[in-house]
Amino acid sequence: MSEKPVPKQNTSSMNLSPKKPRLGGFGMGGGHSRGMRGAIEKPKNFRGTMRKLIRYLKPYHFSIILVLVFAITSTICTIFIPKILGDITNQIIAGIEAIKGFGLSQEGGINFSAILHLIEILIGIFLINALFSYLQGWIMIGVTQKIAFSLRKNISQKINRLPLRYFDENTHGDILSRVTNDVDTVSQNFNQALTQLFTAITAICGIFVMMIMLSWQLTLVAVIILPVSFFLVSLVIKKSQKYFFNQQVALGKIDGHIEEMFSQHIIVKAFNGEEKSISTFRRINNSLYDSAWKSHFFSGLLHPIMNFVENAGFVGVSVIGGWLAIQGKMSIGGIQAFIQYMNQFTRPITQTANIANVFQSTAAAAERVFEFLEVEDETPDVPSPIVLKEVKGAVDFIHVFFGYTPEKLVIKDFNASIKPGQKIAIVGPTGAGKTTIVNLLMRFYDVNSGTIKIDGVDIKKMKRSDVRKLFGMVLQDTWLFNGTIKENIAYGKENASYEEIVRAAKEAYADHFIRTLPEGYNMEINEEIDNISQGEKQLLTIARTMLVNPPILILDEATSSVDTRTESIIQTAMDKMMKGKTSFIIAHRLSTIQNADLILVMRDGSIVEKGTHKQLLSRNGFYASLYNSQFL
Repeated sequence: MSEKPVPKQNTSSMNLSPKKPRLGGFGMGGGHSRGMRGAIEKPKNFRGTMRKLIRYLKPYHFSIILVLVFAITSTICTIFIPKILGDITNQIIAGIEAIKGFGLSQEGGINFSAILHLIEILIGIFLINALFSYLQGWIMIGVTQKIAFSLRKNISQKINRLPLRYFDENTHGDILSRVTNDVDTVSQNFNQALTQLFTAITAICGIFVMMIMLSWQLTLVAVIILPVSFFLVSLVIKKSQKYFFNQQVALGKIDGHIEEMFSQHIIVKAFNGEEKSISTFRRINNSLYDSAWKSHFFSGLLHPIMNFVENAGFVGVSVIGGWLAIQGKMSIGGIQAFIQYMNQFTRPITQTANIANVFQSTAAAAERVFEFLEVEDETPDVPSPIVLKEVKGAVDFIHVFFGYTPEKLVIKDFNASIKPGQKIAIVGPTGAGKTTIVNLLMRFYDVNSGTIKIDGVDIKKMKRSDVRKLFGMVLQDTWLFNGTIKENIAYGKENASYEEIVRAAKEAYADHFIRTLPEGYNMEINEEIDNISQGEKQLLTIARTMLVNPPILILDEATSSVDTRTESIIQTAMDKMMKGKTSFIIAHRLSTIQNADLILVMRDGSIVEKGTHKQLLSRNGFYASLYNSQFL
């Protein structure tokens, strides 16, 4: 079984490998096609997820009610606009008929005061509509941002309570996606969906009532064309869905191929893989082209189909409306208002279909967030933890058994007794369990059975944070965050003075190269910075550990990725750091641990040999074979 790594805190180590693409959703809007996206990712438990999400809305119920009132009021105002425009038209037509009947010299004609009064009402409705639309948007944005804030806060707190096992079993990219993409999706979609849902339902009901009030015959025509349009649109969507899915899959493949080729461009060049890369790209690109043009061709049919059906409906309404007008059963202004209502009627219906998709997408994103929040926390610390005041550094492993999975043990009956100040080297082949011992020692994982003690105290009786304060770690993979060199060195010690930082850098042999940099200790750096070598980065991590000055040290392959000269400098710095401290050294280069006080040789999760370098060589056992394989 391969060995589990000591956890890295490098946020840049996200898994960027392309996975099966997450797809979008279908939608129409405004009576016309807005184009089509991929198939909506559907939640496993829509109702349960929405119930959990609604709990986050409870503190803002008053704001939601205000949004509901404003949305309904704004929509009702909009509903009356065609009716008022129709009344204005009727006033103008009545005035024209009066002029034709009685002549310009007679009293009567167009009633401009009535028209002006209707225009004033219309302007007032527009202003109220604009004000309420702004207010509902402003309130809803505040609510959704507060929900997003709460979710991110809960996720942040949850991360600190999760066991390390969760981070070993899930990619960094997936976890970050839940914190960023999924929370953003919930926030943005909720803001869009709730307000649109209120307005759409109000609009459908209001417009339908107004249409019936104007003419039940014309309303029947308008209602008949709806299933026809939905049937035609569903045929197109059904036909194009597979092409959109294929397009998303091809996009994922082509993005993955480009990222892979560019990130490993030197390897491609070194092995003359250009032609193979181009051939692969051409194959994927052809597949993308084939699915893309077909999907967009069918998507493009939606607009003319909807226009054709709507225009057919308008023709029917115009013909029947004209006949009703001739019969004196309907006014010209009423026909005009009805046509406007008919034009508006399809919008909230198609908008409602969009909202259904948006809610599916929101629930899918929220479900991922809630799955994260509901992961079982790591075992809580004991109620009355023991605190070590004066740490000597004695460490005892007593019959320790451990497995990352219950059915397969990695550590089997591990026993060791380390005296304060000893330098302990742990060696063995890959997968022997060396780094697992470190994970157990720092309580990243708890043992299945057995006991680990520090100064005679079982570490399970201590708080995890107190256990970890006792250790300083220098890992093979250096970790630097965006910030100054000074801030990076002081990462483990708050309020460290400048003098303390410089002293730690000098002890780590890092002061000289730091002062050669453009801004010295105030230079901004990050993990990917080019003008600091790997060995210099390692010296900074050693300085960081020296500043904290912990009683126990863990050095995990700290010099494996540097050249011999740099290794010598780092080794000197580490020797100074280890003086008087209990130190655990994990190494593959056996030349670096020859002066260790005790070497523990591991194989298959157990200690097979222990002793000094000379003692182990003289026994001519497993350690000797490892040593000879490197030097003979």
